[in-house]
Amino acid sequence: MRVLAIDTSNLVLSVAVVEEERVLAEMTTNQQKNHSIRLMDCVSELLDATGTSPEQLGGFGVANGPGSYTGVRIGVATAKSMAWSLNVPVIGVSSLEVVAMNVLGFPGLIVPLFDARRGQVYTGCYRANGLDAVDVQGDEKIILLQDWLPQLRDMAQGQPILFLGEDVRIHREAIAQELGEQARFASPASNHPRAAHIGYVALRRLQQAGSAHELVPEYLQLAEAEAKWLAQKQAGAVKE
Repeated sequence: MRVLAIDTSNLVLSVAVVEEERVLAEMTTNQQKNHSIRLMDCVSELLDATGTSPEQLGGFGVANGPGSYTGVRIGVATAKSMAWSLNVPVIGVSSLEVVAMNVLGFPGLIVPLFDARRGQVYTGCYRANGLDAVDVQGDEKIILLQDWLPQLRDMAQGQPILFLGEDVRIHREAIAQELGEQARFASPASNHPRAAHIGYVALRRLQQAGSAHELVPEYLQLAEAEAKWLAQKQAGAVKE
């Protein structure tokens, strides 16, 4: 079975075609470019390169957040549309989990993070489960970094904590100051997501897939415009 996997949830664009035992093709770029313009060209190029017709695809995997609101929507909407048109399942995979899978085998805590502005990060804590999966330790969240680091120290119980993700560089000094030598940092090659990881997670979970229409983004917080609208609506309801 072949699966097409997509990640447009952040700055990185990654697309892959995988089979059970082979990555047939993968394209990953880390540039300030418009995913809505480039995504379908990348999909078409990879399908052509692997000799894969749409009818050969047995499912789709897509990073469904957290991350850029627009980026997440682009990937999820594209994967859902293609899965619905082909009548095959689509699996949403956490954007944080995808990054955590870059360091399978690390013996301590694995902590991917994306900057969420105002001192906050989208993040989660994982442990490697063998050499092909990670298990989340608690819920993924948006949290102030200054509140997150002491929690991680308590969870680690002296074990090393590996931080990774494109935005770690923004917070590296604060992390090192709080955690000292307990904090480890991944190499640049391990910081960006790989769609191939999404593909293999999707292959394992395809039997759990519901209708393509049921897949929704996981933003972890409301968009600022939506939050303001709800606040104004609630204020108006109180006055009434």
